[in-house]
Amino acid sequence: MSMILEETGIAAKTEELCAAIVAQESFVKLQSQVEKFLSDDEARLQYQSVHESGEALNNKQRSGVELSEGEISEFEQAREQLLKNTVVTDFMSAQKELQEIQKGIGQMVSMTLELGRVPTEDDIASAGGGC
Repeated sequence: MSMILEETGIAAKTEELCAAIVAQESFVKLQSQVEKFLSDDEARLQYQSVHESGEALNNKQRSGVELSEGEISEFEQAREQLLKNTVVTDFMSAQKELQEIQKGIGQMVSMTLELGRVPTEDDIASAGGGC
């Protein structure tokens, strides 16, 4: 770890931020949704299968091969079934929210380092984002 982080107490403040995040009721709920998905083998396999099928179709299409109606239909049916699984949709929603939290925090820290001060709401808006 960087000496500046240790000597200035930034590491301690970062730990406080992390503690504040995990103490939030909404974070606990998001984490629970992720854990529920990870412990559900059927949901994970269904998600992985649809994801891999989508990747395969994308790769096929990128290489110039035209997709058949059957392939497209089969994928869409599998995707529809996947989206009916609340364990999966809750996981996908939680994953998106967690990524947005991470992005927002990262943006604030990056802007602070660039600006040399805490960014204002106007700074964040002009950068094209929000927390």
